[in-house]
Amino acid sequence: MDTLRIGQYIQFLRKSAGLTQKELAEKLGVSFQAVSKWENGDALPDTGLILDLCDLLGTTADKLLSGGVLVTRGRRPMSVRDVIDAFRKFEEIGQVFGPGSTFFAGMVEGINSRMNMDILSALRDHREVLYAEALIQGILEGRTVDMDEVEALLTNEKMISLIRRYAEKA
Repeated sequence: MDTLRIGQYIQFLRKSAGLTQKELAEKLGVSFQAVSKWENGDALPDTGLILDLCDLLGTTADKLLSGGVLVTRGRRPMSVRDVIDAFRKFEEIGQVFGPGSTFFAGMVEGINSRMNMDILSALRDHREVLYAEALIQGILEGRTVDMDEVEALLTNEKMISLIRRYAEKA
């Protein structure tokens, strides 16, 4: 179990619910320090609290204990957060090596020719469309996506709807 990922998911859900650590702690009958330890990945909630915590945060135990990844039908999940992070890392490579470096230019050219697109302008002007494209490609390759996470992290309703359509057909 990835306690850090679980903690980040608890924090994400707590904040999404508009609760402070103290408020969540009071509802569960624990200290705010316990909630802080969960969110920092230093500890996990006691098993006797899991179901109440899930009810308060609007999730399920399996989803909570997998760090927010919905595992269904034995298919590998694909996290929206991971997709966003991957594109940020791609941009960081350009910053580290320089946009004109052979290494980075080769990556860009490879993506552009393989995907028939301009990756850099897509990152600049149509970031969520790019995220949606990556998620849909994942779905087409047999991956699952959590629509709650999609709706929480993306704002483009058209892209959310498109991802939902593909996910429902899978």
